[in-house]
Amino acid sequence: MNDNHDHVNGDPAPGDGRRRRIGILLFDGVEELDAVGPWEVLSAWTRQHPEDGWDAFCLSSDGRPVRGAKTLVLGAHHSIDDAPAMDVLVHPGGPGTRPMLHDRGHLDWVRRQRASVPLMTSVCTGSLVYAAAGLLVGRRATTHWASLNTLSELDPTVVTDVSSRFVDDGDLITSAGVSAGIDMALHLVARLTDVERSREVRREIQYDPLPPF
Repeated sequence: MNDNHDHVNGDPAPGDGRRRRIGILLFDGVEELDAVGPWEVLSAWTRQHPEDGWDAFCLSSDGRPVRGAKTLVLGAHHSIDDAPAMDVLVHPGGPGTRPMLHDRGHLDWVRRQRASVPLMTSVCTGSLVYAAAGLLVGRRATTHWASLNTLSELDPTVVTDVSSRFVDDGDLITSAGVSAGIDMALHLVARLTDVERSREVRREIQYDPLPPF
């Protein structure tokens, strides 16, 4: 885990009266917890503390519900075309990312987001999509443990972190697999506000892992 907040001054932050927005991408084959874990954190934060100036929403390619990797149907608030401008994008992983690695339309969309969204984040194999789109050249990043070799194969210049739950590399944050997205989202709250706010959210969702095995 990287708790370096050196890049906080470059983050999108309320100050001009405009509310900032975090978008979570949904797609068929998305790993459910990759999306719902960060959503739980970010929606708990933004709904409980609207005074912080942030909102969160989910978007899919056409605005219609998607079918997750384990068959859960997830609804989106917006389509890609009608979604409001984002200050942060969360790109989850899951089996649905595999065809994305060769989907020119999706990779072009990701590149366009890189040009307009100040902070790009990913969960699990979402970072593979970023690598395929050329976003991780020479950057520090991570992914699900089973896909670390694939990440290096997609872009040998990536400085792959094999042990961290998430990697904060300034304007790009990647996390390891599935539940690690919760940790990444709590880090995101701390980075966009402060550590105490993140602790409040963690208490609110009672996130205090103590695995039984």
